[in-house]
Amino acid sequence: MSRLCEGRVCIVTGAGRGIGREHALMLAEHGAKVVVNDLGGSMSGEGASSGPAQEVVEEIRAGGGEAVANTDDVSDWDGAARLVGQAIDEFGRLDVLVNNAGILRDRMLVNMTEAEWDAVIKVHLKGTAAPSHHAAAYWRDRSKAGEDVDARIINTSSPSGIYGNPGQTNYGAAKAGIAAFTVIASMELARYGVTVNAIAPAALTRMTENLGMGQAPEEVRQQMAPRWIAPIVTWLASGESRQVTGRVFDVSGRRLGVAEGWHIGPSETPVDDPTRMGPVVADLLARARPNADMAGNDRTD
Repeated sequence: MSRLCEGRVCIVTGAGRGIGREHALMLAEHGAKVVVNDLGGSMSGEGASSGPAQEVVEEIRAGGGEAVANTDDVSDWDGAARLVGQAIDEFGRLDVLVNNAGILRDRMLVNMTEAEWDAVIKVHLKGTAAPSHHAAAYWRDRSKAGEDVDARIINTSSPSGIYGNPGQTNYGAAKAGIAAFTVIASMELARYGVTVNAIAPAALTRMTENLGMGQAPEEVRQQMAPRWIAPIVTWLASGESRQVTGRVFDVSGRRLGVAEGWHIGPSETPVDDPTRMGPVVADLLARARPNADMAGNDRTD
């Protein structure tokens, strides 16, 4: 089997369990040197432990690969800087950043606390922006120094963010923000040889087993195993993907697709009288495509 990421240095955040663990293992299988970042906290982001990250490192090393553990908080600006610096110090360079770390604090909007909102936005959205900032600055400097940069940022959005899911206004807002961040960062960083893409994965992990997936039949559980998410991330991390940027891939064990972002739909000449607005809006909505359901298809209810 050809190894797509031979010699490439990759950071994977939230890589101690679930989807991130599968990313780290497959990247290493394909020849990457991996910095396995995981704070080691609970699903809701509480506590910390070096155990999960170190366990993945030992698994990679047992298979003949190269990896080191990192337990910095990626939502902390300085912690993210240390993470990027560790990759460069340990392996001499950085080629790929996979932003995967996340938590859940699901609650209907009317019951959500400020702390539940802030924690989820911080870990997901700031925890994507902070490592990306430091990695991008490193690649910009390499590019300006005349080096041929071929780098990757791979972010993690969600169907909850790009399609919507009740009970997850905090999580969905963060994930939608990550999708927009991906598109804009891809425009900004192309000049430095950096591509920026995202995945919107659906998988059975400790974060989703209490959302109904944990009670699914075994066949469905196998289809929703996190191992199905790693192949597209490994390919995006490789040199083969250098022409692909600014896209969000909807991925599970059932399908691999490209999510299409906001586009202008039906439109009319502007109206300056609000009393005439009702029929105009009604006509626009009658001709517009409905919002998507959680599967990304036109909502019918």
